[in-house]
Amino acid sequence: MPMSETVEMLQAILGTIDEGIHVVDASGITIFYNHVAASLDGLTQEEVLGKPLLDVFPSLDQQTSTLLRVIENGQPILNQPQTYTNWRGVRVETINTTLPVRVGKRLVGAVEVAKDIRKLRELSERLIDLQAQIAKPKRTKQSEADGLIYHFEDIITGSEPMHKLIERGKRAARTSSPVLVYGETGTGKELFVQSIHQASGRSGRPFIAQNCAALPASLLESILFGTTKGSFTGADDRPGLFELANGGTLFLDELNSMPLELQAKLLRVLQDGHIRRIGSERSVQVDVRVIAAVNEPPLETVKKGAMRADLFYRLNVVSLELPPLRERREDIDLLVGHFIEKYNRRFGMQVQGIDTAVQKRFHSYGWPGNVRELEHVIEAAMNMVDGPTIAAEHIPAHLWERTSLDSHKEGMAQIALPLPLQEDGAWKLPEVLRKTESVLIEKAMSRTGGNILQAAKLLGIPRQTLQYKLANLGGLRH
Repeated sequence: MPMSETVEMLQAILGTIDEGIHVVDASGITIFYNHVAASLDGLTQEEVLGKPLLDVFPSLDQQTSTLLRVIENGQPILNQPQTYTNWRGVRVETINTTLPVRVGKRLVGAVEVAKDIRKLRELSERLIDLQAQIAKPKRTKQSEADGLIYHFEDIITGSEPMHKLIERGKRAARTSSPVLVYGETGTGKELFVQSIHQASGRSGRPFIAQNCAALPASLLESILFGTTKGSFTGADDRPGLFELANGGTLFLDELNSMPLELQAKLLRVLQDGHIRRIGSERSVQVDVRVIAAVNEPPLETVKKGAMRADLFYRLNVVSLELPPLRERREDIDLLVGHFIEKYNRRFGMQVQGIDTAVQKRFHSYGWPGNVRELEHVIEAAMNMVDGPTIAAEHIPAHLWERTSLDSHKEGMAQIALPLPLQEDGAWKLPEVLRKTESVLIEKAMSRTGGNILQAAKLLGIPRQTLQYKLANLGGLRH
């Protein structure tokens, strides 16, 4: 491909990215400026391209321009918040990463990638303001009735392991030690955490929850610890969630999504009980119980480097593991009845239950989305049913498709694999592997009704690979 076409293709690709991209050469002249960057700055691309940076942005200088600073020292500037008013008078708030561009060892320019976080920050600050308004000494009965706050009594279970876990949670509620909760998505982690808060001496104080995966790192830091006016351009004096939760409980969900450098700051708060707003030199003491949750085994997150080991040991004073729904199948009928009753009240209906086929399917299904998925399935069925009983035709189609796939592990475990003996009484590994592969493929094809794509998923191999193996096995079909 000619060089001119390569350049045109590269420019076209960069032009489709939904983040602002601004590239200058070593002299500070703009050589690329996409439409997103132009929109953020309130300019046109023609007004910026081919011109010296400081001519177009006279409010900047050699020190305040991140692009020029990177050209000067050759060091990247990562995830720097920036707030400014563009030429149209619109307030713009971004997180910028500015990188040097080198050809060999020669620095030839700099590129800046700007992500617009204005709407995200506005929503986050509204959330903080709302939390500040509701963080009052006592909750109203109405807020409890609306389901804003859960108690242990709200946990629907007939499972002995769950009853033991509830007792452990109640004992943990008597102290202010950190708690680490592990549970797959949809197992009810926040319900359990709120129950601990409600059973504790902090029940009359704020309960604030924050999902650590929902915000960029720099924004999450300001949300947690607050900001000081002037700490970065456009920053105001705002309390963070630690200050708002003072005297109460702060629930940090998906903690393993929090950047490691922010985890280090969280660890310091857990150790000395002091927080410092971004840009402030003054520390503030807070009395906050931290309960954190992860959706994969905590030790695995440490091994993978997603969670600091020292933070894990500090949080793991009390460790609670919520079992997935597939490990508490005795609760399925109880939960089905609870959700039917809930949506009967909400929709003004009188559904009485599920039929035998649906019940059997529910008990064989793996429920990867756990209790939350079960509730959504019941809600969907309640939108379709026109009689007293939920039947197969009212259940979402994916449930039937995934049931056979989800139960393949149990099915595979029951397969009697052939171990062909040779005349000398030995097992020949190639022959054993060939026979084993044949049996597994046959079972997978049978289980999926001859659907090659689904059988390939069961076996964990590409569809093309399965087709090739089927051809070698004589076109096995079921």
